[in-house]
Parts: sequence; C-alpha cells; structure tokens
Amino acid sequence: MTKDAANPTCLADYEALAAQALNPKTWAYVQSGAADQHTFARNQQAFADIRLVPRHLCSMQGGHTALELFGTTFDYPILIAPVAYQRLAHPDGEQATVLAASAMRAGMVVSTLSSMPLEDLAQASSTPLWFQLYLQADKADSLALMRRTEAAGYGAIVVTIDAALNGCRNAEQRAGFTLPDAISAVNLNGQRIAAQAMSIAAGESLFQSQHAARFHGWDDIEWVIQQSRRPVLVKGIMSPHDARRAVQAGAAGLLVSNHGGRVLDTVPATIEVLPAIMDAAGNTPVLLDGGIRRGTDVLKALALGAKAVLLGRPIIHGLAVNGPSGVAHVLHILRTEFEMAMMLCGCKTLADIDRSVIWPPDASPRLTSKSSLDA
Repeated sequence: MTKDAANPTCLADYEALAAQALNPKTWAYVQSGAADQHTFARNQQAFADIRLVPRHLCSMQGGHTALELFGTTFDYPILIAPVAYQRLAHPDGEQATVLAASAMRAGMVVSTLSSMPLEDLAQASSTPLWFQLYLQADKADSLALMRRTEAAGYGAIVVTIDAALNGCRNAEQRAGFTLPDAISAVNLNGQRIAAQAMSIAAGESLFQSQHAARFHGWDDIEWVIQQSRRPVLVKGIMSPHDARRAVQAGAAGLLVSNHGGRVLDTVPATIEVLPAIMDAAGNTPVLLDGGIRRGTDVLKALALGAKAVLLGRPIIHGLAVNGPSGVAHVLHILRTEFEMAMMLCGCKTLADIDRSVIWPPDASPRLTSKSSLDA
C-alpha cells in the first residue's frame, strides 16, 4: 500500500485509492456501468435521498446484529457479492477475499467466473460460502457446477438471471479493456469469456445472433431448484412480476439487483424497487445489492424489508488497494457504520429495524406506476 493509502476512513476513500492502484483499462472494467451510467449513479443517489429518523435515550445493552439465513447464522447482514475475475485487482484474487471474509466472519458469494478454483476457495474459507451460478448452455455443465459446489460445502446457490447480455458498457469499450491471457474462468475449464461489451456484424440482427441463445426461461430456474441440494436464491429481481414468478418456481430467496448498473441503463435503483418487491415476495426472504457505500445504506435497506445486503465494487476497491487487509478494512468500516446508525436510530437488534426509521413515514422509495413495475 502506498504512503497516501495509509489511512482510508470510508469506502469512498478506498474507491479513490483503487482508481490510482489499477491501470486505467482495468479500472474502466471494474467501475463502469452501462451506457450513460445513469443507473450506476442512481444506485447510490437513491440511498442518499432517503432520510433517517434518529431516536435517543434507548438502551443498547445486549444489542447485536446476528441473523439467520437459510439455516446459517451470520454475525451481521453484510455479505460479499459475487464479482468475476478478482485476480484483475490482486494476484491472490478470490483467495485474498476469502481470507478477509473469514477474518471478518462475513458471508461470501463466489462467482461462476472466479479466477480461482471453487474447491480451493472452500478449503481456504472458515466463513459461509454461497455459489453464484450463471446457467450454462448445456444443462449438464450447470449440473456439474452445482454438484461441485455441494461437494465443496457451499451453502446455497445464487442463480443470476439478469445478465444474458453484457450490456453497452461504453466506458469499458473506450478504454479498450480485454481480459489478460493469464486470467480466465477456471471453473469453466479455463474458458476466457469475453469481458468487454458484445458486438455483432454490421447488418446482423441481435435477435438472429448467437447472443439470443443465451436467454434461458423460467423452466430452467425450476430445473435448477429441482436439481439443487442447497437453497436456491434468484438474483436480478427488479420487478414484482419476476419476484412472484421466482417464488412460484420455489426459490428460497430473492436478490434485488440491477447488476450494479452494468447491464441495462436507466432502470431504477435497487432500493427504489425494494418495497414493491417486498409486497410481491410474501414470506420469501429478500436480499439487496447495488449502491451500498455507507452503514446508513444498510440500515435503510433493512428498514424497507431486506434481510441482508451484498457488497460488490467496494470489495474490489479494498482488494486493489491492500489485498486481504483492504477487504477486511472495508468490511470493518461498513459494519461499524451500520452499528452506529442502528444505535443512533434506537435499534438494538435487527428486529427493531423497520419503516419507522425512515422520514417521513410514507416516504419510502416506490415507483408511482404499478403497471410499470408489473410490465
């Protein structure tokens, strides 16, 4: 770590330092959103637009942040989101992140596109691991991945549904990013998946291209749930329609996510759609990622119904700046900020967090047009 990086105090500090630590092409890949990056920016701004209600003179003795998800107890409701190719940020890649997660007792979701073998990560971990599954063209390949994760001890499958296409990541295109030869999707037999935005030949329709074949159906999700020996969460839920469909398919949990604003621009922030997703989810647990940068963001997400949140880019920022120590510090900062926010809003446990901490009481972010959400 450089001398200037000796004392980052918040996640924004780590972001600024990571921009210096990574080469410009890699930074463009890590940091860019789709198209004009409106959704990428909105994910954070929507949290800032929500106001909290402080409450004072509340006893905090015996307080804690523990929760149970799918039969596993977590110390606090902040998990590491699945992020591909982490060796772009540090030579030890996902192994360094697993080390930090274990030290901080934080749950971690390992990506299908991990740059290190999923079995090695499980062996190095002393914290709960879940596996993020990208459905493969051949069901046999998807099933093989699921069986490997089960044998390695992963506790859940998180199947991503929102990234059949990479999206128009123009900043990444302008930078000319390509995946280095030494980094590949090792869990997919070393395939080097194209990391930059896709392109098609002039005059060719996208609907007639090979990319259209990447789209799966709800029958594929039902198949995963039927085949899995672990709870299955569906990641990429942004509409009540999809939330209800995932519940009908038998999903154990839903993950509200717009892929960090990297796929389709101008969709709402995840925190904006969360209340409508909660209405559609019934008793199915809902988690959220996208735009979490402060402990107050975690509190707001839980106040609007989420059971836990996942942290993506800030983990990579910490990894780029100072390896496993940087990741651990990012987690420590966010957990401490979250506990401070809880205490200042009069919440001794997670069960005390509800909409009463949001001001005004009817100001929870919600799209006004129900039909636009159900489309």
